[in-house]
Amino acid sequence: MIIKENRIEIDDVSQEFMLESDENIGVEDVIFFDLEHYVYKKPKCIGVFGACVYEKESRTLLTTQYMIENKREIKDLLKLALKYFKDMKEKGKRAISTFSGNNDFTVINYLFNKYKIEFDFEDEFNSIDLQKYYEREMGTSIGLKNLEKIFNIHRQGEVISGSNLAKTFYKVLKDSDYIKRMPYEKIEKILLYNEQDVVNLYYIFLNWKKYITKEDKEED
Repeated sequence: MIIKENRIEIDDVSQEFMLESDENIGVEDVIFFDLEHYVYKKPKCIGVFGACVYEKESRTLLTTQYMIENKREIKDLLKLALKYFKDMKEKGKRAISTFSGNNDFTVINYLFNKYKIEFDFEDEFNSIDLQKYYEREMGTSIGLKNLEKIFNIHRQGEVISGSNLAKTFYKVLKDSDYIKRMPYEKIEKILLYNEQDVVNLYYIFLNWKKYITKEDKEED
C-alpha cells in the first residue's frame, strides 16, 4: 500500500466568495473527496483514495492518499478509508464535497457492502456535489476540467483519462508484481493527478461566488 500525506500552506481563507451550501457549511467543515477506481460491469477496486481537509489551526490543506499495489490490498484500502472518515467525523467534519460524486459513492458503497464494511455516508455526512450546485446555478452541466478553467486553475503535469487509469488498475489486480515494474514517475503522476482533483475542489468551493453568479446566466 502506498500511503501519502502532504501539507499545503494556505495564504488566506476568506469567506467572502465561499459557496453557500444548503446546510450552511464552512470550508473547515468539509472533506474534499475523489476516487480513482476500476469498474468492469461491477466495481472491482478503488485504485486511489484521495481526500483533503482544511486545518484552521495550521492554515494548511492536509491531503491524504491511499493507493493499492496488488489485489490483496483491496480490503485494506477500504478499511483505511473507513478509519479516515470516522476520524474526520470525530474532528468535526460535517460534509463531503465531490464533483459528480455519485460515481465515487456508488463504487465505495458497493465495495463496502461486498467486504461487509458498515458505514452510511448519508447518515454521517452532508453531501456537497459541486457539479450539481453548478447545474442548479447555471442551468447547464459542466465537466471538472472546464470548471477549473472558469476558476483559472492550472494543473501541473498531464491530464490522465479515466480509461487509462482503469487499465492501470486492471493490470495491478491481474499481476501482483506489476506495480514493481511501473516507473516511479508514473505512480507519482497518478498520485499528483488525484491530489490536484481534491485540492482543486477546495479552491472551487472557497471561491465559488467569485466566478459563479446568476448574473452570468442572465447575460447568456
